[in-house]
Amino acid sequence: MNPFDRTDGSFLILVNHLNQHSLWPEFAQIPDGWTQVFGPASLEAANEYVQTHWTDITPRESAL
Repeated sequence: MNPFDRTDGSFLILVNHLNQHSLWPEFAQIPDGWTQVFGPASLEAANEYVQTHWTDITPRESAL
């Protein structure tokens, strides 16, 4: 079963250097370049966090 289809799972919210957010299952290893900013939490709470904190989906330009 796809972990993102589970409503009873525990999820994290990750952010990368472009301020892009990702919903991530708690059991999975956090990929390089991503930082946990929320969770573990229910799918509903994680989605609410993203809706509140990622209001502009345009990637932030990376500092060179």
